[in-house]
Amino acid sequence: MNNIKNSLFYITVIGGFTALIYWLISIGPSLEVGRGIVPKKIESNHWNDFLHSMIENLQHPLAILLAQIVTIILVARLFGWLFRKIGQPSVIGEMIAGIVLGPSLVGMYFPEFSELLFPDESLGNLQFLSQIGLIFFMFVIGMELDLKVLKNKANDAVVISHASIVIPFALGLTLAYFIYPIFAPMGVEFSSFGMFIGIAMSITAFPVLARIVQEREMQKTKLGTIVITCAAADDITAWCILAVVIAIVKAGSFTSSLYVIGLAILYVIIMLKIVRPFLKRVGDLNSTRESLNKPVVAIFFITLLISAYASELIGIHALFGAFLAGAIMPENNKFRNIFIEKVEDVAIIVLLPLFFVFTGLRTQIGLINDPYLWKITAIIIAVAVVGKFFGSAFAAKFVGQSWKDSLAIGALMNTRGLMELVVLNIGYDLGVLSTEIFTMMVIMALVTTFMTGPALDFIDFIFKNKATIIPEEISNKSKYKILFSFSSPEKGKKLLKIANGLVKKQADSSIIAAMHCSLSTEIHSFDVKDYERKMLAPIIKESQALNQEVVSVFKVTNDIDTDIIDTANQGEYDLLLVGLGQSIFDGTLLGKILGFTTQIVNPDRLIDKFTGKEGLFENSPFDESTRHIIAKSKMPVGIFIDKDLEEIDRVFIPVFKKEDIFLMDYAKKLINNNGSQITVLDAVGEVKNTRDIQETIRSIEQIAPNHIMIMHDRAINKEFLENQNLMIISLESWKHILDAADTDWLVDISSVLIIKP
Repeated sequence: MNNIKNSLFYITVIGGFTALIYWLISIGPSLEVGRGIVPKKIESNHWNDFLHSMIENLQHPLAILLAQIVTIILVARLFGWLFRKIGQPSVIGEMIAGIVLGPSLVGMYFPEFSELLFPDESLGNLQFLSQIGLIFFMFVIGMELDLKVLKNKANDAVVISHASIVIPFALGLTLAYFIYPIFAPMGVEFSSFGMFIGIAMSITAFPVLARIVQEREMQKTKLGTIVITCAAADDITAWCILAVVIAIVKAGSFTSSLYVIGLAILYVIIMLKIVRPFLKRVGDLNSTRESLNKPVVAIFFITLLISAYASELIGIHALFGAFLAGAIMPENNKFRNIFIEKVEDVAIIVLLPLFFVFTGLRTQIGLINDPYLWKITAIIIAVAVVGKFFGSAFAAKFVGQSWKDSLAIGALMNTRGLMELVVLNIGYDLGVLSTEIFTMMVIMALVTTFMTGPALDFIDFIFKNKATIIPEEISNKSKYKILFSFSSPEKGKKLLKIANGLVKKQADSSIIAAMHCSLSTEIHSFDVKDYERKMLAPIIKESQALNQEVVSVFKVTNDIDTDIIDTANQGEYDLLLVGLGQSIFDGTLLGKILGFTTQIVNPDRLIDKFTGKEGLFENSPFDESTRHIIAKSKMPVGIFIDKDLEEIDRVFIPVFKKEDIFLMDYAKKLINNNGSQITVLDAVGEVKNTRDIQETIRSIEQIAPNHIMIMHDRAINKEFLENQNLMIISLESWKHILDAADTDWLVDISSVLIIKP
């Protein structure tokens, strides 16, 4: 009755008011008489009208901007992923992506496409959006600086940091003296040109350096602490010097700039002595996610915007204000982490790539078109490396560091990355740098950032002290060793339960290692220790409940799959256990349409395809990460599919091939260590026809009678499946099941452990 009533109301109201709308539109034209309205010409070709409308829509500024953003994000993420795969920071790939989309590549070879996507009149919108992204990014960089570290460990760090600024600044100024007559824009004073070259040589990319330190597990070492402190001191000093240089350039003379510098000092004092205590009070009262509500967030965003606005008005650039606003945020790490999460995703994933591409549109490598210009570029790179790398290294050696650590500090401080591009773009906007010198300096930023990783590897090689990723406890090759890698504590506890069931009563002759990897782009330098504790503590607690010793391995990395593979292979483990991930394309129409693209964007998959390894995974539900781990690991790999595993007392092992005999070793371990009841299903008669399998099962029966049985009934009933805790199956047999026509029983199976021998 209620449905009929609702339907009548819907028909009456919607129908009645729709009729009224139609009637008003029909009689409305009668009001147009005498108002000078020219009737529209009705074109006979409606398709042309539609196409004309679509072209107008495509050329609308908003449509162009949205198309630019989508293209930029996709290309930046792709290049970032590719460079992570070769062991480089993703920022290098994003910088290269900007140059690729600019006139140096796409603009040169596909000018029509470049003109369509990046018309000159649209670049203003792109620039403003990229500047907003930079303001938020500098705010995050300011927050990631731990000023308490500077207070506690500033002695050696300040010496190294200031030497790493003064030496390259002086060398940069010297270089500017020789190239000024040829490359300085007309009307630019030498002091302005020289100081910008000097500061560009002096800068260090704190965020990139921090990521490299994390990825190489140096943050817990004395070297890592020193270099992070140096970079933080370097960042603060360099930005203060840059503010002075900008003030001098904008004021036109040093005397005039004193007014600007005086205002800047007053502004900094106000921020430190008045604004900072107020923000600390607000932060102390609102340090949880629940209390950090919209009005509180608004206070901090307004502080950021006012600070950026004030520094822009004073004449020292909005980015300095954003950086300072971040630096004076409450020092509570928990609060900073919550606030960074609110800002970072949009700033780094959406807005920051716009800055890379905008820089790429200004970078015209085609202008460096003769040997002389490339010679100047090489000289710029050499001066940058000598000044920053060796300047930092010699200063570190002077304050008592070893040669190895000194050279490592030099290599890390030579990282310029995004911060260099920020400085160069400021100089370009002020008209201090010409297009040619801007392009040369961008190339220098790319080269010096790219060389950091290889330089550290070379230093380790020279001093024969390469850090190992193998824990000390794993060095005993005579023990049976299991490594399980987990993405979340809940999944880790399930994998630990399986590993424990295999070695529970062999504590003296076995080792279990628990490994968790986190992407360096998703964890902040000051949050690493808390995050490590959060991930590993539940595993340690579970191991204590099971009375099982566990070696914990925590890594911050830019390539999780590769680190899992390297740890397993180098540790010479006997079994690697991983949880099954979920492919982003599984079960979707988009997956069927775009499935082939995974081979294009994933070089590992493409290589496996050519070498024949890809065929191993056809028709499997494995995600790309699991496929890669299976293909590259040198030991047996167990892929765990969890369906609420609680115990492993009743285990079901289907045998489809005679090669499945290796599964009996796992059956024996589960019986000996866990007292499990094993049911071997002779799925296709292989057990009956294979003597080796029969003898293996018989030998187990003699040791542990009533713990293993063979089931010849091929019609598997639901009650049996629901009574089992775990199914263990070989990878080849899993493929066989998926290829078979009758797989309805898979719905009722319990948790599954798929083992590649």
